[in-house]
Amino acid sequence: MSQTRIIALFNQSGGVAKTTLTQNLGYHLALKKRRVLLVDMDPQASLTTFMGLEPDELSISIQQTIVDNRPLPIYPQPIHSIALVPADINLAASEMQLSSAIAREYRLKNGLLAVQDNYDFILIDCPPSLGLLSIISLTAATHILVPIQCQFKSFKGTELLLNTITQVRSHTNPRLQFAGFVPTMFDGRTAQESRTLKAVQEQLSEIAPVYPPIPKTIAFADASERRVPLALFDKNHPAVGVLKKIADSIDKLELKL
Repeated sequence: MSQTRIIALFNQSGGVAKTTLTQNLGYHLALKKRRVLLVDMDPQASLTTFMGLEPDELSISIQQTIVDNRPLPIYPQPIHSIALVPADINLAASEMQLSSAIAREYRLKNGLLAVQDNYDFILIDCPPSLGLLSIISLTAATHILVPIQCQFKSFKGTELLLNTITQVRSHTNPRLQFAGFVPTMFDGRTAQESRTLKAVQEQLSEIAPVYPPIPKTIAFADASERRVPLALFDKNHPAVGVLKKIADSIDKLELKL
């Protein structure tokens, strides 16, 4: 059995720093000499852009695997010592194209089978929806990592998310494990966010680990604009230490046999 940990970063809510977390955790795992592959499953292709590529200029996309059952299109050169399967806007049409496809939920899982032994970690950046692309991603994963914004609305949305995980476990991936919850964009100066963080820590820690909160900072947007992980943009930024701690914990994840 492969020891590769395949982690889907998933939250049906948008704007929770899911793509930022995918890129930065991948980078910190690579710094630990782990072999890392990032898979962009979001039609917005933000991860592809953050990694320095222009989605509309690429001739390869994860859509080739999801829709056409072709081998996983890994970008020829590693970026920041990380391998990448890019996405483009055409991925948005894939749910409709797969409407009558047989075993459509297993398209990514089957595509990863041929390459997963080459990597210690595969991080999947899921779209912010409960649609088919997310189901395909969760079916392929060994673990789910949930970025959650410290806002009451985002916290309440976890009920839908947990129901989706239950459905996936029941139908396509009974071994799917929780890697944990990552509070993101946390502003400790506001009482409301501090209350929400406490609620997240108290209630969700019964399900899986709740990692240290990642602070809200413009530095992430600045790093993304430069197309680099935060540690390459500002190695002394306080959030870098938090990301490193989370990566250290992710590195210790075990697989369910």
